[in-house]
Amino acid sequence: MDAFIEWSKNLFTTEIYGGKSFADYLTLETLIALVGNTLAAALIIFLGFVIAGFVRRRIHKIGENHASLDDTLFSFLANMARYVVLAFTFLFVLNTFGVQTTSVVAVIGAAGLAIGLALQGTLSNVAAGIMLILFRPIKIGDFVEVNGVLGTVKEITLNFTEIADLGNVKVVVPNSEVWGSTIKNYSEYPTRRAQWTFGVGYGANLGDAEKTIRDTIMADERSHSDPAPFIQVNNLNSSSVDFLVRVWCDGDDYFQYQADMKRKVKEALDQAGIDIPFPTRTLNAAKPVLSVLEGGKQPAE
Repeated sequence: MDAFIEWSKNLFTTEIYGGKSFADYLTLETLIALVGNTLAAALIIFLGFVIAGFVRRRIHKIGENHASLDDTLFSFLANMARYVVLAFTFLFVLNTFGVQTTSVVAVIGAAGLAIGLALQGTLSNVAAGIMLILFRPIKIGDFVEVNGVLGTVKEITLNFTEIADLGNVKVVVPNSEVWGSTIKNYSEYPTRRAQWTFGVGYGANLGDAEKTIRDTIMADERSHSDPAPFIQVNNLNSSSVDFLVRVWCDGDDYFQYQADMKRKVKEALDQAGIDIPFPTRTLNAAKPVLSVLEGGKQPAE
């Protein structure tokens, strides 16, 4: 029993922090201050989360209320603003308990540097994701070709970009590869220029062939007359005279329009009696002559 009393006395008289012992912290004044600081910290945390949520919702609403603004960008900015408010809330809570926030910030900075070196690959994706969200070379719903993948953008996060390819297969591309490669965005501009090459025979009337091609394509309501279409003889091939045709259309119509015109022009040229040649090869086989070998017979005719 005496040993326990002696141990308790040593415990209460041992210096803990700032030259004060455990017994000094058990005074009524200290307990009141601790309770007051705890309540103040709880109030600060509550207000911090309320303000962070309010700021996040307001920034997110800005993107939703204006169709010209990108939802992905404002969602990212809203989350960043929320984290900034919560970070300041954490520093205020520490300051309430008398902790020197300068040293805490220095420790967080050192820890952040160490973590950054350990997660270089992941952080490169995050950095690329921030660049994609800020500069917006692609947006959700765009039809793009990225890193050899052709499809529709479904989601852009800080780490990866999700694309549904032509077979509606989910393809996840790391953002570092998206930002570091050539991006073809087929949805960025409202119009596109379709291009075909149609070959006719050397015996065909080129004026009639050109008129047939022009009338067939321009009769389609998807064809734009401004800018003016380009239809000219472009190449004298080995078996055909090739017309290069370029016509503008709406970007949304491009793929179906390009496919439809190939068939329509083929049918129109057939109906006009204009020959569409294809490569042919004529083989002339001479009658074999066999030498009569010694003791042999010449084959009968």
